[in-house]
Amino acid sequence: MALSEHLKQLIQKARIMDFQDWSDRHSPEIVALFQAADEGKLYLTDDALTKLKHLYPDRGEDLAIVQMLRDQVVEIVDEARAGVLARFPTILEPGGGLYPPERADACWRDFWQFLRCITYGIAGQQTQYTSESGLQHMRLLYEELQVPLDAMVVGLEGIKLASLKRVSPEQQSDLVPYFDHLTQQLDRFRKM
Repeated sequence: MALSEHLKQLIQKARIMDFQDWSDRHSPEIVALFQAADEGKLYLTDDALTKLKHLYPDRGEDLAIVQMLRDQVVEIVDEARAGVLARFPTILEPGGGLYPPERADACWRDFWQFLRCITYGIAGQQTQYTSESGLQHMRLLYEELQVPLDAMVVGLEGIKLASLKRVSPEQQSDLVPYFDHLTQQLDRFRKM
């Protein structure tokens, strides 16, 4: 599918993360580490996690969770995808919100990106990690592309459930706000 110039611009501006307030809790070097990963649309590397563990030894447990989520992203996204397909069984068929297959592939990539951004929030201990303007552009992009928002919210809930079942019950309550924040932001798209 050829993208219009307008869509290309929206894609460039549609950003989940906002690191503006992170300097209150992190050095410029650490903020730059997160920004570089985000610019590259990459999960935090082992080297980055080691650096964070060295600087914040009391966050070892959270950083281990971030590493585990990164290492199990394929399985987590697969579980979320299965949940979407169970809830919306015709979504991949002609006339469905994720047809043709390229639309579905883009959706599953978004799930991968959602979890990536959530892991940044966890690693940086920032529950309010989203960019208001970036999400506004994402909303416009989703609207323009007619992305099925109900399915996306169900998928994000599936990412949360698949992720939380991989940690202890004690850790789950600490992690829920990071997942819920992004879900609430995406859910707002449906109400606009």
